[in-house]
Amino acid sequence: MLPGLQPDELQTIQDITRDMTEDQQRQFILFYSGKRKEEQSLMIMAIIGFFGVAGIHRLVTGETALGILYLFTLGFCGVGTIIDLVNIKRLTLEFNQKKAIEAAQMVRMMA
Repeated sequence: MLPGLQPDELQTIQDITRDMTEDQQRQFILFYSGKRKEEQSLMIMAIIGFFGVAGIHRLVTGETALGILYLFTLGFCGVGTIIDLVNIKRLTLEFNQKKAIEAAQMVRMMA
């Protein structure tokens, strides 16, 4: 249902939605699909960091302090940006797991 869904992310979604009704699952997907980020888009943002706006991928994922630090230090002279590119799958998964939990809480509050 969601483009670019990774196996770990799918497992998280299945665990979160296991006890939801079908209507709640639809609402969850609606909320979650608007909040999640794809690995490719975060990777593109990190690559852009080499050419001017370091840390934009951290700002987009809600890590404001680290994003600003990257911006002022040019991604820790590029080293931090390279490390993030290597770990982009983990960064994306962690962000998407947080957003899945938030979406599930929203659905449960509405029930």
